[in-house]
Amino acid sequence: MSNAQQPSPIGDDLGLGLTLPGESPSDALGRRHVHPITPIVHGVSVVPVIVLLVVASGGGVLAAFGWGIVPITVLAVVVVGLAVTGWSYLAWRNLWYWFDDDGDFRVDSGVLTRKQRRLQLSRLQAVDVAQPLFARLFSMAEVSIEVAGSGDSRVKLRYLKLAQARSLRNEVLARAAGLAGDVEEAPESALVTVPTRDLAVSLVMRTATAGLLLLTVAIFVFTVLSEGWGGLPLVLITGGVPILVVASEFMRYFRFTVSQSPDGLRLRFGLARTETRTVPPGRVQAIEFVEPLLWRRWNWVRVRINIAGVGGESNGNKKEETLLIPVAPLPVAISLVHRLMPGLDLDALDWHPAPERSRRRAFIQWRRLAVAWDDSVLATRSGRFTRRLAVIPHVRTQSVRVTQGPWERMLDLATMHADSTPGPVSVKALHLDAHYAREVADEQVARARQARGSDTTTHWAKPQDHPDI
Repeated sequence: MSNAQQPSPIGDDLGLGLTLPGESPSDALGRRHVHPITPIVHGVSVVPVIVLLVVASGGGVLAAFGWGIVPITVLAVVVVGLAVTGWSYLAWRNLWYWFDDDGDFRVDSGVLTRKQRRLQLSRLQAVDVAQPLFARLFSMAEVSIEVAGSGDSRVKLRYLKLAQARSLRNEVLARAAGLAGDVEEAPESALVTVPTRDLAVSLVMRTATAGLLLLTVAIFVFTVLSEGWGGLPLVLITGGVPILVVASEFMRYFRFTVSQSPDGLRLRFGLARTETRTVPPGRVQAIEFVEPLLWRRWNWVRVRINIAGVGGESNGNKKEETLLIPVAPLPVAISLVHRLMPGLDLDALDWHPAPERSRRRAFIQWRRLAVAWDDSVLATRSGRFTRRLAVIPHVRTQSVRVTQGPWERMLDLATMHADSTPGPVSVKALHLDAHYAREVADEQVARARQARGSDTTTHWAKPQDHPDI
């Protein structure tokens, strides 16, 4: 694990030398459009989709049209590209963004249905700058602004010049911190960069991936010995799935860098699509250390985090795995977590294990099941092959509940849940004594109520620290 002095800038253009028109000027009300070239970026981005559809159709289309499929493909690219560009132009004309007199972020958008949205920046959760591949061709970026709230609490602005996107991110973070909007960009220093080799090895050595690869080898040997080469299609499926998963995650988390700045932790990562995610102080809802069996040789862990509105389900899609770092030695991971949760001391926690009869419900992991707490956090522990340790600050507890399945009722056991915002981390104390689980739940409600009464994380930059504002 390397500690770089300066992170390589992520989101830089690909060096194609493309000349872009100027930024859209603001109107009399201070409102701005996104960049005028945005419709063209949208139009270009559909080209590979059309080509892939033609390729995926395979021999059927080629047999029907022969080499005439080439001009048909070109025509489809032109027609669909122009249609997408035209629609995107209408959307561009109707999209405005600005800061209102109260310092909140406003967005007007929509072609057929007009939308007016106001984001209260005092509830800011994260600001991300991302560059999809085709946006990078034009040195463009998208800005995603996320605030706490129910429903769709995220705004994405596609696309801005990279420098303009970074400037907007800085202004949003400054206003959310209670500072003037024209402050300079906060300096940052790189803390950790995940080595490419460690990332690749960790993805291959995860329990699920390694298990599928071993299954592939077993199926290959069995089918060759019993049925010859007829079982190879199944081998391609069982072997291809983990390879695709590894390749996808490797490209996503390539050169993952964590940097420290007064705005919070900045996460930079990506190969084809580059992303910059800023996590403001006090906005992390829950964290989880994940330690697969085959990682223990290197003392590696993955750290997952819940951020309100980030990583939740959207339109029925799977939850995004929001990471603080994809792989790191345990001491490095703990040092990063301390920057998000100062004062957290995992070694000082007094763990209360599940009763011995829980082995009849979870005979593999029952020795690992436990719950602990101190004055600031609640922690749970689970897993035998893949160990998990989840932590939630009392102040971030959304609700507390106790559940009992049929098997748990037979054994007089129960599971206590400390609910966080939607995300990859689930904080639950599995298979406790039923009476004790209810006691822990009642105490956690009281701890959460007391913590919220003294919460001061709405604005993390205090006026006394900045007398000029």
